[in-house]
Amino acid sequence: MIHTGLCDLLGIAHPVINAPMTGTATADLAAAVANAGGFGLIGGSGGDADWLRAQIRAARERTDRPFGVGFISLFAGVDDLVQVAMEERVAAIAHSFADPTPYVAAAHAAGILVIAQVQSVAQAVAAARAGVDAIAAQGTEAGGHTGRRSATLPLVPAVIDAVGSVPVIAAGGIADGRGFAAALMLGATGVWMGTRFMASREWAGDAWAQARLLAAGTDDTVLTRVFDLAMGHPFPASYPARVIRNDFTDQWHGHDDAVVAGSDALRAEIQRAERAGDSRIAEVIGGNAAGLVHTIEPAGDILRRIIAEAETILRTRPAAIVR
Repeated sequence: MIHTGLCDLLGIAHPVINAPMTGTATADLAAAVANAGGFGLIGGSGGDADWLRAQIRAARERTDRPFGVGFISLFAGVDDLVQVAMEERVAAIAHSFADPTPYVAAAHAAGILVIAQVQSVAQAVAAARAGVDAIAAQGTEAGGHTGRRSATLPLVPAVIDAVGSVPVIAAGGIADGRGFAAALMLGATGVWMGTRFMASREWAGDAWAQARLLAAGTDDTVLTRVFDLAMGHPFPASYPARVIRNDFTDQWHGHDDAVVAGSDALRAEIQRAERAGDSRIAEVIGGNAAGLVHTIEPAGDILRRIIAEAETILRTRPAAIVR
């Protein structure tokens, strides 16, 4: 059995966390991951305060195990949503794309753990100084919004070296037992996965997006700002999004000024494509791990298989290569 300090910290059996994917990591996914022994995160930035409270309570109806809420913490209005999560006494709150410092003391006072997702060593050091309980080091292979600079393989051990005793979770490019085992060998105490859980039955996104994800290979993603610029999303240039390439990205990636100038028409085009389920134009989030994802399954089955694969690798591979 794989057991790390993250298991003790979060009160879970398996050190696997689902990414809090905005609007699509809802109560169903968080509860399914929790029931399988991992740590489920609701994507807390997907709606208003009433929506989030309803999601937390729905998850609590589906599981008696610990789960949490994750936020895109640069969004306007996030403080009201964080307050809901605290009032509902979730086990942990995760903050991404913002300094977690303003949130740590109040969460700890309420008995709630704080996880900070970071994309650089400097951000990890700042989060550790803020007193967070765990750090998710996200490499640029990750799907959705991510950093530009560091891949998971060098970032995770560098963060571990920089933050002392704070548990570090590996994020980005991990979709099977091989990636999980590799992350543990880097010194990570667990993994944070989004792309693999997109292809779960409990993911709340559209079937056409899942179909496009399954059809994509490892080489079929692009790190781009075109959808943010066209849709007016408030992410700074330092946080582009990794998406599955399509006709829209092929035409507009690298032409940011033109996208901004034509954003009204492009926004309407994207919205029409979303309504029609046209993945040639609409955005489909996905990391490099898309090439490792081939089936849609229950989230619990995904988690249990990844654990079993990693256990087998960790038991057999060292003996096969170390003389």
